[in-house]
Amino acid sequence: LFAIAFALLRKYPTNEEEDFDRLIDNWSRREQPLFIERALPAVTPNNDEPPPDYHSEENLLVFNQAIADYLVTSGYTVSCKEFCREANISINDSADKKDQLEKKWTSVIRLQKKVMDLELKLQEALQEATVGGPTREKRSPGEWIPRPPEKFELRGHRDTVTHVVFHPTFDVIASASEDATIKIWDYESGEHERTLKGHTAPVQDIAFDHTGKWLLSCSADMSIRLWDFQTYQCIKTMHGHDHNVSSVTFTPSGDHIISSSRDKTIKIWEVSTTFCIKTLTGHREWVRMVRVYQDGTLIASASVDHTIRIWSLPSGECKSELRGHENVVECIAWANDSAGPYISEPIANGGTEMQPRSGPYLVSGARDKTIRIWDVTNGLCLLILTGHDNWVRGLLFHPGGKYLLSCSDDKTLRVWDIKNKRNTKTIDAHTHFCTSLDMHRNKPYVITGSVDTSVKVWEC
Repeated sequence: LFAIAFALLRKYPTNEEEDFDRLIDNWSRREQPLFIERALPAVTPNNDEPPPDYHSEENLLVFNQAIADYLVTSGYTVSCKEFCREANISINDSADKKDQLEKKWTSVIRLQKKVMDLELKLQEALQEATVGGPTREKRSPGEWIPRPPEKFELRGHRDTVTHVVFHPTFDVIASASEDATIKIWDYESGEHERTLKGHTAPVQDIAFDHTGKWLLSCSADMSIRLWDFQTYQCIKTMHGHDHNVSSVTFTPSGDHIISSSRDKTIKIWEVSTTFCIKTLTGHREWVRMVRVYQDGTLIASASVDHTIRIWSLPSGECKSELRGHENVVECIAWANDSAGPYISEPIANGGTEMQPRSGPYLVSGARDKTIRIWDVTNGLCLLILTGHDNWVRGLLFHPGGKYLLSCSDDKTLRVWDIKNKRNTKTIDAHTHFCTSLDMHRNKPYVITGSVDTSVKVWEC
């Protein structure tokens, strides 16, 4: 086990303050429990060196002095005197070994966790590499998760890719960029098909309606554009926001458009007339994202004011405010029906008589590096997922419901097992911040966009 951990840690260096060689040397020579000493006495970084003598007089003296210091600092004076007498050391000898026992024990615990994490990674890698294991065709679509390397790296944008989305019926994807353009790509061939121009500032968000006939875009130029995806022509331009329009989406029926802006408002637009029919106010800062629940009755909004608000779409009333994030809330996503059982099961089986909650459920990601899953009905945060090392920028529930996918400014794409509440896969997706992701509803593909100006297509 130690040899495996040693090899894997060599391949994936740690981020601890101590350098890796010193960490391993300290552990192999002094810091492991007795059962590891006996099991692995011959494991050394250099095969030419003799095995270390764990029970030399020097090592035993250091160990005894550390124990004596622990007894003194913990107030066990009588025990310390008796121990020093039997160990034939002076209490004064332990003065330069202050807190050594605690430090060594902390190192053991830290390294034990690393070994456990590496064991898990090794197990997952072996499962993926097993000859005769289930191929993509044999696996259930609910088990499709992205795997490196990427199938295509699509280049063409001249600035940050802000959003990526699959077309609901065609084999194409759309990407929005701070270069003020929208590009259409064939994700099966990796070919660039078309560039849509019209915005005069960064394009912040894009969305298709459920039929795929219409494409919606919003921009820092304070406009929203409606594109006919059959002719690639902009047929309507909507104005009304007083600042950067950061997010836009269709309602499930396709009859209305919801937008949010840095002007702190949310607007509801009628597609047939392109008139703004309602403005929702309540957030105290920039509204970063809006998303509509699948039955079309609720709107969720995420804001720079650290909150998420739930609104009634028919009335425009704010039904609740979700608090918990400690920084800007960047992204949100509604859970699909398939995810419900995976979210509610840990709650129902948590050792109480509590019944499974019925939802609806919402997931949020923020600049505090956390992901939170909420029960919208009662406003409770059900689960907090930690693991990202930077802002969380994109979230979506796997169509099968078992997994949650996220992307972050730590440049990674992560897959989370909702039921077991753990990060099951981490992919180093881009060379710069990862800004957006999407997953096809019926095919084994995931796409990501980045500040490195690329769009990547990942097979599952």
